[in-house]
Amino acid sequence: MRNAAIWLTCAAVIAAPLAAQTSGREVVDAEAPSDLAVTIYRDPDRGEDQKLNRNYPQGFAMISETRRVTLPKGESTIRFEGVAEGMIGISAIVTGLPGGTIEKNRNAELLSPAALVNGTLGNRVTITRTNPATGEARSEQAVVRTRADGGLVLQTGQGFEAVRCAGLPEKLTFDRIPAGLSASPVFSVDTRSDEGGTYDVTLTYLSWGFDWQANYVGTMPDGSGSTGAGDEFAMSLLSWLTLVNDNGQSFDNARLQIIAGKLNIESDYRQLADPPVAEPLRLTCYPLGSTAEGSPVEFYAPPPPPPSPLPAPTMMYAPSPITVTASRMRMADMAMEAAVVTASEENLGDLKLFRVPGRVDVSAKGMKQVAFLNKDAVKARMIYVATCLPYDRADPGGTPPTAADMLLVTKNEDKKGLGIALPQGAMTLYEPTARGPQVAGKTSLRDYARGQDVELDLAPSAQVFSTCTRTTKAVTEVRKRKWTGMRTTLTNANPHPVQLRLQIGWAGQFDFRFPQQQVVVKNGYQTVEVTIPANATRTVDWKLRQAVSD
Repeated sequence: MRNAAIWLTCAAVIAAPLAAQTSGREVVDAEAPSDLAVTIYRDPDRGEDQKLNRNYPQGFAMISETRRVTLPKGESTIRFEGVAEGMIGISAIVTGLPGGTIEKNRNAELLSPAALVNGTLGNRVTITRTNPATGEARSEQAVVRTRADGGLVLQTGQGFEAVRCAGLPEKLTFDRIPAGLSASPVFSVDTRSDEGGTYDVTLTYLSWGFDWQANYVGTMPDGSGSTGAGDEFAMSLLSWLTLVNDNGQSFDNARLQIIAGKLNIESDYRQLADPPVAEPLRLTCYPLGSTAEGSPVEFYAPPPPPPSPLPAPTMMYAPSPITVTASRMRMADMAMEAAVVTASEENLGDLKLFRVPGRVDVSAKGMKQVAFLNKDAVKARMIYVATCLPYDRADPGGTPPTAADMLLVTKNEDKKGLGIALPQGAMTLYEPTARGPQVAGKTSLRDYARGQDVELDLAPSAQVFSTCTRTTKAVTEVRKRKWTGMRTTLTNANPHPVQLRLQIGWAGQFDFRFPQQQVVVKNGYQTVEVTIPANATRTVDWKLRQAVSD
């Protein structure tokens, strides 16, 4: 009995949905999609520093399917089989029908062993038992008397018996599929046509369980790290889109669009999706033996020893959607040089829509990467950032040396080699060396529109440091609107001069006397830019006082 098996088979006879039969409407199956368009919206709550969650994507997609359907005269029910399991039924619209839509429905349960048994309750099935000693198979008719809620009871000519409890191999055969069950998700609409005929209709709906992110690979030219103070250099920038589809349905040869920007969403799409379920059949029997003697305890041989481990490889590459080795990066660059792929950009309100060229297969339960952006001459420069604020420096002797932050700076415009909206994502920066390209930094991008300054934090510098000191009075004098002296000492250990942005106060907080320097507001700070010579130290002095509040 413990080794008995159940084989659930059914003839290829599909019954019409019960609702359609009772309403008198003829059921029509729409053809497979002749055209597909998938527009993916990323998870609006995922920050720029958060990775895409492949196992639990929380974005969504708008899917448009063009299908052909032949309608009879009068009312009928159209079945769209194979829609996404994460379909949000209330969002679905069907266009192209001559009589519009009367009612919309979605199946709540998929064809499964448990659904097959539950749908056959009170009806006949064929049970076949095979004698393991002789191999003789004997079949007889039986009536299903219970649902698949932990046990299955059949009524045969010999009485009532539980399936899988006879001690023989058993097989159940069903002569039909219960009404309303399908192996894949189904969406149906009721419609009316006065004339009948063949029509091309479009089903459009939202579906849960998608997400995407942009990954950037930047390569600086050889010698870019030794450029002069703030000098520009040309770097290449390659971007990939990583797409995730957590649904069990594929959308092959689809036109792909990507929406960048944060969409305000009030509804819980995950809860609204409520995908249909496919329940397994779990059967249990009362233990062998008697309650007095107990159940027999079978002896199981110990499992075989595990196979010997494989020898450790000399080099392994961690699976990552954007981090690649230098050789693989060169191969990708060469492939992109042969055929440059650039997504076209369109406005969608305050969002950006990117159309990926060609057709793309969005596979079920899969992750895919498509090339999206390839710029080979982006003009950028490297600057350093340090901060010196009076309220943060209570020690009159000054602060210990603090590493300046490195910043990669450019502008998103055509003359800088960009001029296209940049979606948020992760970026890996490479720099050529005598031993090949090496990782120079990793950072994250927020969404950058055309015309915006692009400033990317890389890492604290190991060559440029700053100290901050008050040279006159206590910090309380600043609050009395008296001039307070400040000093920063900047050290550059690089063999070339560097440009440093010095942040000296919040915007509008202080009045300044800064000799031969113009104070400008940048990223909420009042700042000045200074040059530090190669292998040198520079001291900068200024005065400040509290600004007059309105």
